[in-house]
Amino acid sequence: MAKVRVHNFTITLDGYATGPNQRLDAPFGDGMDGLHDWMFAAMEDGATGLDTERLNRWNDNTGATIMGRNMFGPQRGPWEDESWTGWWGINPPYHHDVFVHTHHPRPDLPMEGGTTFHFTDAPADQVLDRAFKAANGQDVVIAGGPATVQQYLRAGLIDELNLVVVPLLAGAGERLFDNLGDALTQYRVTEQLSSPAATHIHLTRR
Repeated sequence: MAKVRVHNFTITLDGYATGPNQRLDAPFGDGMDGLHDWMFAAMEDGATGLDTERLNRWNDNTGATIMGRNMFGPQRGPWEDESWTGWWGINPPYHHDVFVHTHHPRPDLPMEGGTTFHFTDAPADQVLDRAFKAANGQDVVIAGGPATVQQYLRAGLIDELNLVVVPLLAGAGERLFDNLGDALTQYRVTEQLSSPAATHIHLTRR
């Protein structure tokens, strides 16, 4: 059965997914240098081990992705223009439909390699319905940022979370597990494995 997953979502030891002052030259904000060092090392040619194995799972049976406006790009408010096409170049790594939550929709954006970005201001459950249809029986991944994951957690729409905790203290920014009410009581920790660079934690809905 198709699932809704969060995968390879990286947080600091004190729970932050982004720091303050996100911008073009600091997409994760201040104080977040090194947040994804584990991932960059795992992506190197010939890399093996736990981090590489877990990184590569993100695309297993994934048919669609959902993300927030802040993950798509650094702009806020109305689009000044539509020249920004994401952080990933002309051929993003998704190769399927990606639904972007935004208060300022714009036309669909087809890219090379099969990725099409769809910009929507619809509620989470409606966006998820569209994503499941696009996924055609495969899983839907909620990619981030933290506010978008929180939205789907509060709605009880996420089946499992694969988190990566890195030995970094941010001290400020946006925590993944804030603003959730009792949503986390629906989940239990089913796996915890560590490499020298990171700890991988798997949460499953009860």
